[in-house]
Amino acid sequence: MPANLADKIEDIARERHVSSNRPILDLLQNGIAAYDRRRIVFLNLANRFQKSTDPVETEQLREELLQMTLGN
Repeated sequence: MPANLADKIEDIARERHVSSNRPILDLLQNGIAAYDRRRIVFLNLANRFQKSTDPVETEQLREELLQMTLGN
């Protein structure tokens, strides 16, 4: 683990009066939950895109999917 990241973890642990493992576990759980939420949003958008018959809506959904995929 990079030293600056380890220092931040230690700072969080010290502030919360817990071992350094607790903030790591919390960060991992939060990251996984965020990933799952983003995946659901993406799949819902993809489903709407696939079913869309309105050209304007289709283009808007395509742009949203591109932004989610490429981050632009």
